[in-house]
Parts: sequence; structure tokens; C-alpha cells
Amino acid sequence: MPRSSTSPSRRHRPTWVSTTLTGSGARLGLIVHHTDAEREYAYDRKSHVGKLDLALDGAALNKWALADMKKDWKRVFAFE
Repeated sequence: MPRSSTSPSRRHRPTWVSTTLTGSGARLGLIVHHTDAEREYAYDRKSHVGKLDLALDGAALNKWALADMKKDWKRVFAFE
């Protein structure tokens, strides 16, 4: 059975994708890339805490939206 253009590649599919993005109806694939170590933690491919290899590869491959905390958010917490 051919994969639809919106189905994530199995190779780059984090566990949560199976239930979140593969159902019927409209879906939004969004990865929040935690890049702001000053206001929050920074997670990336080579982070010592939380690695984003599968998520970042999957975002590029499957055309998921990628939000960069440092560049895209003026405020991370309400008290800022």
C-alpha cells in the first residue's frame, strides 16, 4: 500500500507520531525546537539532555512545522 504524501516516514517517526499524525482528518505536525538556553533549556541533536535527531529529521522529511524558541518566541513564560 503506497504511503500518502502526509504520512511520516517510518524511519523518522518518533513514537508519538503513530497516534498523533497518522489518523484520518486534518493534522498538524509541529516540533518545538528548544534553542533558548537563557530562558529555558536548549535541546538539539548533540544535547546532553533530550536529543532531537528523529524529530528534526522527521520535520524536514515530512514537512512538519518547526518552531525555534529563540527566534520565533518573544516570550517563553508569562512572567517575562
